[in-house]
Amino acid sequence: MSPSLYPAWTLLHIPHDSREIPAEVRQQFLLSDAELALEISRMTDHLTHQIFVDPLGSATAVCSEVSRLVVDVERFTDDALEHMSQRGMGAVYKTTSHLKPLRRDLTTEERDWLLRTWYHPHHRRLETAVTQVLERHGCCLVVDCHSFPDEALPYEKAEVGIDRADICIGSDPFHTPAELEQSFVDAFGRNGWRVAVNDPFAGALVPASRFQKDRRVHAIMVEVNRKLYWDDQKSEPKATFSQTASEVRLRCSEALRHYEPFLFA
Repeated sequence: MSPSLYPAWTLLHIPHDSREIPAEVRQQFLLSDAELALEISRMTDHLTHQIFVDPLGSATAVCSEVSRLVVDVERFTDDALEHMSQRGMGAVYKTTSHLKPLRRDLTTEERDWLLRTWYHPHHRRLETAVTQVLERHGCCLVVDCHSFPDEALPYEKAEVGIDRADICIGSDPFHTPAELEQSFVDAFGRNGWRVAVNDPFAGALVPASRFQKDRRVHAIMVEVNRKLYWDDQKSEPKATFSQTASEVRLRCSEALRHYEPFLFA
């Protein structure tokens, strides 16, 4: 059997891959079926599970069960702490990627139900998975797996026409040692892809209970420009998808193996 790509102390977090909109949530949205399908296409990190997860199953993966339009598990639930809530895109989105109304006004009870049904269970799974990796290996590295559109969506409020990198590496001042960030930058750069750090998106997720508290939990975000693998016009993967996905996994594996001596120093 071939060796596993990822070390056992690795955990893959895949928050925005799902396109699932439960029937009981659909009635909250103000969009037509066609408009909703387009919004899902714009906001989904398409096929990131297939891109990042090792087919040999060597690393734990924690994936959101529903679309980020239902709840966004990477946002703080308290809008006072979540800067994206100012754009109507906190844990429960009110607006679309084009800053138009997404859903009707919810009662407090309806919002709480969404969080209780999908947001909090997701974070309990993440907490449990990180704890199990820590118990087995004494450390845990969370790889936060994403993709991003080549052209900025209006909600990003980014400068129009900026040439975006192929790969964005996101880091956290507490949970991302300099050696970890550099390992990923170097690994992806050796492939010839243009790599940026914390641009267009920044940060790396860890469980709330460990955030800025537990230095055994390290984190890195890897964002893949969708132009490398996704055809927006056809809303389907490009013919080169399998090759690109394999290369992303290999670059991640190389970065992790290079970082391993620093992690256990």
